[in-house]
Amino acid sequence: MSDNIVRKGTVKLGAGAQIDDHIVLGHREDGSLVIGDRARIRSGSVIYSDVVVGNDFKTGHHVLVREKTVIGDRVLVGTNSVIDGHCTVGSNVSIQTGVYITAYTTIEDDVFLGPCAVTTNDKYMQVGASLRGPTIKKGARIGANSTILPGIVIGEGAVVGSGAVVTHDVPPYTTVAGNPARKLEKKTG
Repeated sequence: MSDNIVRKGTVKLGAGAQIDDHIVLGHREDGSLVIGDRARIRSGSVIYSDVVVGNDFKTGHHVLVREKTVIGDRVLVGTNSVIDGHCTVGSNVSIQTGVYITAYTTIEDDVFLGPCAVTTNDKYMQVGASLRGPTIKKGARIGANSTILPGIVIGEGAVVGSGAVVTHDVPPYTTVAGNPARKLEKKTG
């Protein structure tokens, strides 16, 4: 580990952690950060205090993980992605390049978020509004450049097509696409 790492507060790194140069671990002297075994954190990344990360965590470059976030095992967070705090991310989750996970989002196990997918939490776009992120259930697949509006639930095993704007809950094992996202019907014949 390099001397070119900023650490604030209590930082606990698991066995076999590989930490590049130009990393910030923790943001408060009175905070704590726990990162599990075999982490690989690439240059330019910032992980705030009051974050708990499981084993086999991997980042691309310039990843930001904000406070009060819990991340499971075997999670990949791609280059230039942001997890904006007060979030829960399950295990076996793949967050591709440029994804924005808004505060108060829940992502369950085995979820895939394609490049530049965006979640939102502010229905009225005003300061002081009540924030409510979406919930993405187990095994869901979110396509590149899709947008999920506040409070939406993406059901277990559901698929959101690339570029979709999700304005309503998506039932389990359903595929939606478009703007606004609509259920794709199976063609017969």
